[in-house]
Amino acid sequence: MKTFSDYGIDLGNAKGSGAERKTTCPQCSASRKKSRYPCLSVNIDKGIWHCHHCEWSGSIQRGEENRSAPPRYKVYRRPDAAPQTVKSGLQEWFEGRGIPWEIVQRYRISLTTAYFPQTEEEADAIAFPYYRAGELINHKYRTLEGKNFRMDAAAERILYGMDDIQGDTLIWCEGEIDALSLATAGYQSVVSVPDGAPAPNTKNYETKFGFLQSAEEILSPIRRHVLAVDNDLPGQTLAKELARRLGPEKCFVITWASECKDANDVLMSYGVEVLHECIDHAEPYPIDGIITPGSLRDAVLALYHRGYGRGLSTGWNNLDQHYTIRPGEWTLISGIPSHGKSSVLSAMAVQFIKATAWPFAMCVPEQQPLERYIAMLSQLYSGAPFYEGPSQRMLEAEVHHAIDWLDTYIRFLLPQEDTPTLSHILDLAKVEVFRSGIKGLIIDPFNELDHHRPAGMNETEYISSCLTQIRQFARRYDLHVWVVAHPTKLQKESDGTYPVPLAYDIAGSAAWYNKADNILSIWRDVKEDSHIVKVHIQKIRFRDVGRPGVVQLRYHPATGRLSEIGASHA
Repeated sequence: MKTFSDYGIDLGNAKGSGAERKTTCPQCSASRKKSRYPCLSVNIDKGIWHCHHCEWSGSIQRGEENRSAPPRYKVYRRPDAAPQTVKSGLQEWFEGRGIPWEIVQRYRISLTTAYFPQTEEEADAIAFPYYRAGELINHKYRTLEGKNFRMDAAAERILYGMDDIQGDTLIWCEGEIDALSLATAGYQSVVSVPDGAPAPNTKNYETKFGFLQSAEEILSPIRRHVLAVDNDLPGQTLAKELARRLGPEKCFVITWASECKDANDVLMSYGVEVLHECIDHAEPYPIDGIITPGSLRDAVLALYHRGYGRGLSTGWNNLDQHYTIRPGEWTLISGIPSHGKSSVLSAMAVQFIKATAWPFAMCVPEQQPLERYIAMLSQLYSGAPFYEGPSQRMLEAEVHHAIDWLDTYIRFLLPQEDTPTLSHILDLAKVEVFRSGIKGLIIDPFNELDHHRPAGMNETEYISSCLTQIRQFARRYDLHVWVVAHPTKLQKESDGTYPVPLAYDIAGSAAWYNKADNILSIWRDVKEDSHIVKVHIQKIRFRDVGRPGVVQLRYHPATGRLSEIGASHA
């Protein structure tokens, strides 16, 4: 009879005890970044296995059952090298922008013919090659006349100039011409983002930074990031997102010379010396706690003319009248167990992501096994039941579609240890700020984390310290944090129901009320088994975000969705 080893399954370093073990998958682990991650579940007693990454499964008795499912990592195409022959006009084009021919040759730029979807025509194009560790990864093509761009189809997007990164200082540009302008001025460690700065009103810009992942290791030693982006609104948006991911304390910003919007403008208008002055006089990126009044002049004038502006919609109009969602803040959600705290928050998160394309990280230790929680989120996304019942359930194709959508926008933070600390969760969330640009973080519930206090610190001091960490994290990384916390045991009312919990009813400290920006308490009449959920908005720190009050929502058990009372349910 065959054994697990006959299928390449190594149980020597398997994790776990008893019948259930976890080990690396011989089918997909070698091709993954986390090659040692135990993604293969093995049941020794039953002689079966299943990989949660590539879906490879089988049993000793029946053999392999599924090897056809493709791995879930993306496969990129490697482009062919663009022709290196120099056509007439290339040298003149660059010299007309102040960039000498030796720089063009050093960066192996060529002139070729490329098809541009914008014009549906082929045209003479400048080919900027993108290299990583000496290997050609992609090309950026720009029409010789006009400003149409494209990159190689299905090729990986990486930083332009990635192989030039050295030392502890790196200059960031939003275009290849600006990077070449800085190279002309003698700067070596210069990169450009592959897709430039966002167009106005770009909806899901935070998700377009996958190119940072391939550079994570080479960027880690950098201690000084100079953001030499364009002096316009898209450039400012790019600088803000880069600073958020790289760490604002490491970033510096450029003020370009008069009437210049970028490095090439300065080179063309003033020359190399003034370009040096601009770079050498880069100022620290503004950080909370280190502020000069003059640096906020534009913000103060904007407040004077337009006001601060409300937060983003929760998806329920009646709740929006009292509570909206704004980056840099955190919301406490409390309520009696089984009254629907997690249900309300999960439903809000899904419809909020659908509306805004915000990436989220979720620490939900009570929602295990995660496949059950993903099934519930799939219902919220599709609007159809996941399980068999009186209503038509989701089709399998709809399940795949929902999982693909969830995989795009949600990351679960579930460390291997049974009870992670708050610091560990925030460290993982910081990783996802860099990798996927999360704008929302859910910790549900706070009580499930490891809360061993340092020696000499009482509970009140400890809770206050934790909430300060959460508030600082939200502000520093410009995201919104939701924290679910259970109240202590409450006394029943005379009619047998529980009162609506207050923040002061949560174990630990009055700091829950004092430090939260917003507080929602979820309550329903379980005595009547009602599907009416009441959201008590108990605190709103900033009046432009909302105001205290009570809002009613109707819970729909078949899908887990909630709707406004009197509104049609989709």
